[in-house]
Amino acid sequence: MDEELEKRALKYHAEERAGKTEVVPTKPVGSQEELSLAYTPGVAAPVGEIFKDRWKAYRYTNKGNLVAVISNGSAVLGKGNVGALASKPVMEGKAMLFKVFADIDAFDIEISDENPDNIIATIASLAPTFGGINLEDIKAPECFYIEKRLQGLLDIPVMHDDQHGTSVVVAAALTNACEIAGKRLDEAKIVICGAGAAGISITRMLLQIGAVKENIIMVDSKGVINTMRHDIDASKAEFATTQELATLSQAMTNADIFIGVSKGNLLKEHDIEVMNNNPIIFALANPTPEIDYATARNIRPDAIIATGRTDMPNQINNSLAFPYLFRGALDTFSTKINNEMLIAAIHSLAGIAKQSTLANREEQEIFGPEYLLPKMSDPRLLTEVSSAVAKAAIDSGVARRGIASFKEYRDTLIARVDNRDCFTGMTARHRVEVKRHRSNDECFHRK
Repeated sequence: MDEELEKRALKYHAEERAGKTEVVPTKPVGSQEELSLAYTPGVAAPVGEIFKDRWKAYRYTNKGNLVAVISNGSAVLGKGNVGALASKPVMEGKAMLFKVFADIDAFDIEISDENPDNIIATIASLAPTFGGINLEDIKAPECFYIEKRLQGLLDIPVMHDDQHGTSVVVAAALTNACEIAGKRLDEAKIVICGAGAAGISITRMLLQIGAVKENIIMVDSKGVINTMRHDIDASKAEFATTQELATLSQAMTNADIFIGVSKGNLLKEHDIEVMNNNPIIFALANPTPEIDYATARNIRPDAIIATGRTDMPNQINNSLAFPYLFRGALDTFSTKINNEMLIAAIHSLAGIAKQSTLANREEQEIFGPEYLLPKMSDPRLLTEVSSAVAKAAIDSGVARRGIASFKEYRDTLIARVDNRDCFTGMTARHRVEVKRHRSNDECFHRK
């Protein structure tokens, strides 16, 4: 990060009220009567109802629209193991994005513990508060174990976003990139640089949508993960190649696709010179990509290039997925976010970008080599991705509430972000509109 940007970022976080989120009441509390309804003695009524029927918590509390954003700070993007407290700005930011993009309330929770079983016990004990759990910036391989155990213990969605949010967005972008480049995913030679939570999850997802395991070469900080190595854990061994390759440069020869979720400036000019025609280069390390966008474009003008940066074409950012995965899951009272829901999000994201034309989008947002994915401000993300996820939840049997009319459901989603700029927060008028639409549950039905 350059010095000037660092100064602006620190000022942004510190000015006015410190941090990025606050808690505001959703009911009036200005009179004595309202206070008696909000707290004692009136609060005893919903307590009694929930005690008799636990599902009443979704009717009388904020549980159904509340997500916990949880980290121990062991793998913070670009910073590494900085610990729980230093991870708080990231978790606050994630909570803010939940609200801004999908009108989901979120609390950031930082756990000062690196013992996976302790983390699991802590989260499980907190789970009654929330409608969903978003795990974040927990290092591999512990993150796999923590997520899997919690998914087995809890009856609410638990998702490690570094794995699944990232894999959904990468898979959607790659689906469109392959179409534009004239490549078949089941024939493509793919190099995955980075074998942490994101790299492992991306690879697993690519196999689900058509990639072939024998065509994938994964590289970690020590080189190619191959069957001759004895220093790899089970999650890496799952993708060990039998090919006698040792270095990233060797792996890049005749590669069709490069996906980097590692460190900046790892790719050399020669590495992309030896790729196949019309290569796909996703250099996603942040803030510095594995190869500079301008350098890659100059060397390989035939390439489709994406990064994680906002100031370059084709930003691949998990913010395109996680708010809407949880929106669809929460609205259907789903017990989990499963593969069917993830794949539905992939197809929806890819489809939104392909639907962009000169008639309905800005000129620079036309489906093509520099427009693989919709922008984060695209209002169709909320309506289309959330709806696709909700439908997949219902069809796959993990939903506990159905949707009678998806048209009406989309209307309720539009109301959540109508009458406000999605990047400036919720206005008073918006709160009134959302309250009016939320009071009408006709589009839902109990399963």
